[in-house]
Amino acid sequence: MANDYFRFKQFTIKQGGAAFKVTTDSVLLGSWADFTNTKTILDIGTGTGLLALMAAQQCSAYITAIEPDRESFQQAVLNVSASSWADRITLYNCSLQEYIPERKDVFDVIISNPPYFTGSLLNPDPRKAMARHNTTLSVSLLLKASAAMLSENGKLILVLPAEDGPATIDMAITDGLYCNRLLYIKPSPIHEPRRLLISLSRTESEKEASILVIESEVRHNYSKEYSDLTRDFYLDK
Repeated sequence: MANDYFRFKQFTIKQGGAAFKVTTDSVLLGSWADFTNTKTILDIGTGTGLLALMAAQQCSAYITAIEPDRESFQQAVLNVSASSWADRITLYNCSLQEYIPERKDVFDVIISNPPYFTGSLLNPDPRKAMARHNTTLSVSLLLKASAAMLSENGKLILVLPAEDGPATIDMAITDGLYCNRLLYIKPSPIHEPRRLLISLSRTESEKEASILVIESEVRHNYSKEYSDLTRDFYLDK
């Protein structure tokens, strides 16, 4: 069972009431995201508020975070309120579908660890199913909505299963978004990439692609690249 809190260097995530706990996927995404010259950020499906808080630690932007699950939203409110950046983070208890028609803001960065499971059996817990399966938030909807809300030079930054990368990149082009940067995540040197971090913008350019290995073949022996990327957040780095 996951702990009911996760302590980072500059903030703590309490997660006892959240449908989706702190994951390596989100920590990698928040560490890898580029927030240079960013004034406004949208975190879609903030869960415990983790990505919003990681973004706030790295830049001075104003952050909007949306979360449809009521209990996760309440957990995020507590986590943000206890942080040093509560005055820069605004939380809404709503889905992306509900948020789009109500607000006309544009964002320099949209970041999301979206629910991406498609073919697997739904979790019997409806809250966990919504957080992990794309039955309520498809990648196509996320791309289309993000394209409408990004500023001219804005970026959409996502984590996805590695095998979904090519289809997502092709799909994004129809919404006027192009992949500029990729990071393939391998659990260990002997495994194929399991996750893909992807950054898209309105500007078409040559893709900057790289690979990160989390662990050596010895369990919990983390690579230098992984430790360096997450150093500003994990207590033991």
